[in-house]
Amino acid sequence: MVGLATTLGSGAMTNSLADFQQADVLLVTGSNTTETHPVIGMLLRHRSRFNGAKIIVVDPRKIDLVEEATLWLQPKPGDDIAWLNGLAHIIIRENLYNKSFIEQNTEGFEAVKEKVARYTPEFVEQVTGIPKEKLIKAARIYGSAKNAAILYCMGITQHSSGTDGVKAISNLALLCGQVGRPGSGVNPLRGQNNVQGACDMGCLPTVYPGYQSVAVRELQDKFESQWGVSLSGKPGLTVVEMSKAALDGKIKALYIMGENPMVTDPDLSHLKKAYAGLELLVVQDIFLTETGQMAHVVLPSLCFLEKDGTFVNTERRVQRVRKVVEGPKGAMPDWKIISEISRRLGYSMDYEGPEAIFEEIRKVTPQYAGITYARLESGGLQWPCPTEDHPGTPILHRGKIVRGKGLFVPVDFTPPPEVPDQEYPFILSTGRDYYHYHAGSMTRKVRLLNEMSPESLVEINPSDATQLGIKEGDRIRVVSRRGDFISKAKVTDRVGRGVVFAKFHFSEAPVNLLTNTVLDPESKIPDLKYSTVRVEKYGG
Repeated sequence: MVGLATTLGSGAMTNSLADFQQADVLLVTGSNTTETHPVIGMLLRHRSRFNGAKIIVVDPRKIDLVEEATLWLQPKPGDDIAWLNGLAHIIIRENLYNKSFIEQNTEGFEAVKEKVARYTPEFVEQVTGIPKEKLIKAARIYGSAKNAAILYCMGITQHSSGTDGVKAISNLALLCGQVGRPGSGVNPLRGQNNVQGACDMGCLPTVYPGYQSVAVRELQDKFESQWGVSLSGKPGLTVVEMSKAALDGKIKALYIMGENPMVTDPDLSHLKKAYAGLELLVVQDIFLTETGQMAHVVLPSLCFLEKDGTFVNTERRVQRVRKVVEGPKGAMPDWKIISEISRRLGYSMDYEGPEAIFEEIRKVTPQYAGITYARLESGGLQWPCPTEDHPGTPILHRGKIVRGKGLFVPVDFTPPPEVPDQEYPFILSTGRDYYHYHAGSMTRKVRLLNEMSPESLVEINPSDATQLGIKEGDRIRVVSRRGDFISKAKVTDRVGRGVVFAKFHFSEAPVNLLTNTVLDPESKIPDLKYSTVRVEKYGG
């Protein structure tokens, strides 16, 4: 999200879900939308089938949405910046870009124009494998559209060059003036429930709530005054950086809440060593997860149906959550657990309940200032909502880009940190299943979901399977420089030659033993979607 914040001034969807009904073109990349965001996926299907919208899918894997697509581009994993710059090159070369919008609303265009000059269709085909004719067709469809929206997810961001990938997407939207109006924009689909809300509340190492930088003295003073404590102006560590610091003995204790990194984080063997060496590991969750099993202390919390509060969805919509059932005996809402621990550590948090906490949020977070529980009784509101008579903001950058002018940022394609070789000839990519969710902490406790998707399957192209003597259902061993796991093979043309795909929900086939901890230099996101591996038929 850092790249989007740099260029357009926000780290969230610029538009609303309802806006997709006004899009003539929908460019979907790095998102298996129908499986991982099925409600949004149905919106896209409906728009294509009944309203004639053109969908361009760019994905190394033949996802279900390809059925609805006007065009499917199949790059190799990790090549996003190359094809994105290639689209920009063609749009500029064929004068499809929005000159008046660029002159009035942006800066830095000439630098991007110069940067993408070498990304000819022929060069992009050589790098990515996308036929040049398809790339040109995609550029013409997007560049000629009245309203074109870009949707992306973790297939773009979870790379060591993920921030630059987002910048390249933003460049494309600015290039065609597809910002600040219905049916357009740059729309990152959040990967988990309330991720947007967590980010809004400062659960990032560089910002306070409302994306207010910890490094700005004025903002530091503001929060010190509100909370009555001294605060550091030094940014903190990200999840993977914390794990490395723990492994190096620089972090002695971790408090993990609502996350199961022992399934979802990269290079799990090193992570296990890091957690085993901690003096204190506290896990707060609704179920005893794989991470919880390693904890010194487990704090049982309540799920969303058992508590009151607010969630923020992928389109920046703040919504009420209301208690409907009693939780298990001994479990408490998260805010109460945190408040009680804080009190015992000497800092009093005397909140009467979630609404009192929300009132503090309103006070310190400008985007939330106009949102109240009373207003949320009649439905959600989209931030920014600066005053109590403000209707909320369905479309960001309408009339004027938030940062003043949209910033074009030139980015270059560089090969991933590890590339296929004789020992590890395949690229492993990872993703999710329609029936399961993230670490499977909740969904794998549901009998019906387990019946629909009971076990790990690694997708491999028929040509590669034949060459390796692997048949459908065979047990195979997938090996990287960091580890290995055993799974069954699913022989399918959904993946191209030289690529295998696995879903990371299954702790008994821990995909993330294999994944790379190399980080994006800006966002610090690990390279979860790209690892080089070898595949062996397993006889054990």
